[in-house]
Amino acid sequence: MRKRKKSEHTNHERWLVSYADFITLLFAFFVVLYSSSQVDKRRVGQLAMAIQVAFQQMGIFDASNTRPELVSTEPMPFARAQIIENVQRDEALGRLVNSPKPDLATAPQVQDLTALQTKLQAELAGEIKNHMVTVTPTKEGIVVSLKEAGFFGSGSASLRPEAIPTIAHFVGVVRPFPVRIRIEGHTDDVPIHTPRFDSNWELSTARATEMIKLFIAQFNVSADRLSASGYGQYYPVASNATAEGRAQNRRVDLVILNTAPAAPSAQPLPQISPQLPQP
Repeated sequence: MRKRKKSEHTNHERWLVSYADFITLLFAFFVVLYSSSQVDKRRVGQLAMAIQVAFQQMGIFDASNTRPELVSTEPMPFARAQIIENVQRDEALGRLVNSPKPDLATAPQVQDLTALQTKLQAELAGEIKNHMVTVTPTKEGIVVSLKEAGFFGSGSASLRPEAIPTIAHFVGVVRPFPVRIRIEGHTDDVPIHTPRFDSNWELSTARATEMIKLFIAQFNVSADRLSASGYGQYYPVASNATAEGRAQNRRVDLVILNTAPAAPSAQPLPQISPQLPQP
C-alpha cells in the first residue's frame, strides 16, 4: 500500500521580501534627494563674491569695504559676502538704480526732498516751460536734467555763457540742503571723433567734470558733496531712431541724492582752476 505524499507547506509571508525591497529603494531615493539638497557653501560663497566683484568693476554696485579671497579651503560664510538683493534699471530715466538691502546699523539716513523739489520747480519754471530743464523725483532723490541745446554746443564740453544763470538758480536752491550731487553726462548714439574727443564716453565725461569745476570755482560748492560720471550713449531716455529722441538723450543730469553726505575728509581739497566762460 502506497503512502500518501505529504502536501508541501505554503509560505504566506513571501510578500515581506517584496515589501523589504520597496522600503530599501524608497530609503535610497530619499537619501539621494537629501544629498542633492545640500549646498557646497564654499563654492556658493566663491560664486557670490565673483559675481559681486564683476559688477563692482562695471560700476553697477558700490564696492565692498572688505575683499575676501575667492579661493579658500574653508567654507565661506555668507556674512562675508556683500549680498545684493534688488538692483533694477529705471527705464524712465535710463539709469541703473542700486537698492541693496541696507544694514540697519550703518544705513545712511534717507532725506525727504519734497520741499527741495518744490523750490527747484518754482525757481526753474521758465526753463521747464521752455523744455530746457526737467525736474523728476526718483528712488535716489531728484534728477534735474539739462538738455544739451540750452547748455552746450554740439560736440563741445564748454558751457554756454547764457546757461550760467540757470546753474546759479540751481545752486542757490540746493546749497542750504545737506545733500550730495552726482553729475552725469549722457549723449546720443551718433559716433563722434574730434581733435578733443575720440568717443561719446570722453564727451559725456568731460561735460560732467566741467560742470564740477564750475560748481567749485564759481559757486563755491564744497567738493566733497560732488561727484561726476560719464555714461556716453548707453543710458538713453528716448529712442535714438529720431532726431527728437537723440536731442533728449544729449543731456547732463544733476542727481540730488537723498542720502546724507559722508563726514568731510580731513585732507585738503585739490585746487581747480578751470577756464570758465565769461557771463
